[in-house]
Amino acid sequence: VTVLLWWEPFGRPRRPTDCRRRYNISGCRLSADRGRYGEARAVLFHHRELAVHGAQGLPPPRPPKQLWVWMNFESPSHSPGLGGLGGLFNWTMSYRRDSDVFVPYGYLYAPPVPRPFVLPRKSRLVAWVISNWNEEHARVRYYRQLKEHLAIDVYGARGLALLEGSVVKTVSAYKFYLAFENSQHTDYITEKLWRNAFAASAVPVVLGPRRANYERFIPADSFIHVDDFPSPRLLATYLKFLDKSKPNYRRYFAWRNKYEVHVTSFWDEHYCKVCEAVRTAGNQVKTVGNLASWFES
Repeated sequence: VTVLLWWEPFGRPRRPTDCRRRYNISGCRLSADRGRYGEARAVLFHHRELAVHGAQGLPPPRPPKQLWVWMNFESPSHSPGLGGLGGLFNWTMSYRRDSDVFVPYGYLYAPPVPRPFVLPRKSRLVAWVISNWNEEHARVRYYRQLKEHLAIDVYGARGLALLEGSVVKTVSAYKFYLAFENSQHTDYITEKLWRNAFAASAVPVVLGPRRANYERFIPADSFIHVDDFPSPRLLATYLKFLDKSKPNYRRYFAWRNKYEVHVTSFWDEHYCKVCEAVRTAGNQVKTVGNLASWFES
């Protein structure tokens, strides 16, 4: 199966990807060579470049049985130009669970033999890593209220430098991590939870979609939601309580006895997943009628 990447995401050259070796997905040829357009079973279009070039940047008419796949991992708030894309694509690939090809930012899995979990030594309380600082974002407004009642170490563009440039290494010294999303949308749960908090063995304090949405993907006792508290002051009080109560704090890691964390690898994992989906799809071809109303819902 040949899968063609029409634009390389963010203009970064694609690394060679061995889907068989890395993900046990065989029979895949991934290419960014537009000369292979005619033979491609599927063509991937990344939304960021699509928004820049517009529909006129799309290839000539789609050959019969070729699948055009719309690919996007930004939230609707950061996905301009959705309106004119109805009826163009056959499949969607995104972090949304109801995508044709669902590729979340991460997931939990039960290994055949669970490994004993060892909690790293914690010497600090709350960390937050943020690169895109916007005073209008709900996360910045909430942070400003929370820091009135609690010391928070901020890393990134406006704060401290990360240890050896590593988020995971830095955050692993902290008990809690503010996994605050830049916008609040269905299923939009990013590496802020999976890598910055879970991979670093910090308890995530989340601001994003509603608690019930998180619980579709992770155990209810694996995180703290800002909505669980009537005010930032009461959240701060609870975090201070957990800081002093080791048994109550450790309860947030009970799920580690059963599950391991997988952080999705950009972009090779996405290309291999779509290739696998194409190979198992057969010949049925559908069309995504109103892309904007689905993605923004």
